[in-house]
Amino acid sequence: MIGFIHRTAKGRMKISMKRLSKYTIVAFLAIFLLMPNVNAQTDLKKIGQTGLQFLKVDMHARAAGMGGASIMTMGGADALFYNPAGTAEMETGLDFFASQVGWIADISYLATGVTKTMGNLGTVGVSLITANYGDIVGTRVDAGSEDGYVTTGNLGVNASAVGLTWARALSDKFRFGGTVKYASQQLGESLMPETNKTKTNQVGGFAYDFGTMFYPGFKSLKLGMSFTNFSEQFKYEEEAFELPLTFKLGVAMNLFDLISGPSNSSLNFEVNAIHPRDYTERVHLGGEFLYGNMLALRGGYKTNYDQESFSMGFGIKMSGFRVDYAYSAMGDFDGISRITVGASF
Repeated sequence: MIGFIHRTAKGRMKISMKRLSKYTIVAFLAIFLLMPNVNAQTDLKKIGQTGLQFLKVDMHARAAGMGGASIMTMGGADALFYNPAGTAEMETGLDFFASQVGWIADISYLATGVTKTMGNLGTVGVSLITANYGDIVGTRVDAGSEDGYVTTGNLGVNASAVGLTWARALSDKFRFGGTVKYASQQLGESLMPETNKTKTNQVGGFAYDFGTMFYPGFKSLKLGMSFTNFSEQFKYEEEAFELPLTFKLGVAMNLFDLISGPSNSSLNFEVNAIHPRDYTERVHLGGEFLYGNMLALRGGYKTNYDQESFSMGFGIKMSGFRVDYAYSAMGDFDGISRITVGASF
């Protein structure tokens, strides 16, 4: 009798999981199809409504090479800045990467991350971004000088974000992850004429990222979503501002599951629908041809950007070590180069 009840309950659970999988797929597809139409009637771009813009920059060369379509194909430490749930996809005990991004106007970014599996407790990770804005010389009014002002030296403008991530595979089909990070920015010092005292223009606070990954059971198809930069308002003086909160919904698959291809290769394709707080909806498209799990060729495209558009890149992986490079077009500016090195142990 007990065995019969156990089998019946188990059977009902399987049916419920199948129904849940179907409902999840339908929900993903519905959101994915409807997102591009949000704000379509008003075409409101919401430009200039957020701060700490460095949090939006693609910090990993692999993701950038695929046009930023990255919430599903990135795994291990590489996923820290894109979808925390992806860190649960680790195939080794320890994963590490470091990136350098040569941005526009002599701005550069350094990013690094490390993840470690903790058995049944899941995966934990630590990440860091630092921004270098170059030398920005400060000035102040001085009526007694020939030019009417004097220089006050380098302002020391900088920004950074440090994060702690946890993720876990809740089943063989579902992963969940989250990140708590502290983001800050310093815009230099100001001399207050009334008091003749120096004031530091600095702001900082906590922000949160969340993400999921789901395998519906059809070949290598993956569905996922992420929320990044969820936080309270930040404020320097009187007027508060938001962080660049972004919602992403993604679909990814190895296309060689549908068409014939080399047995030792894969053709990964991903599409992301992007709903940013400070712009209208965007779409990221990216592909990666991986040969022998050693050489990767990538390409991608971003829609609805003022400057960004296509990108390309490659990667080499040998004996647990990997190197990735990406080039991204930047419209009126010089192209952006990124290089990432990593290792798995």
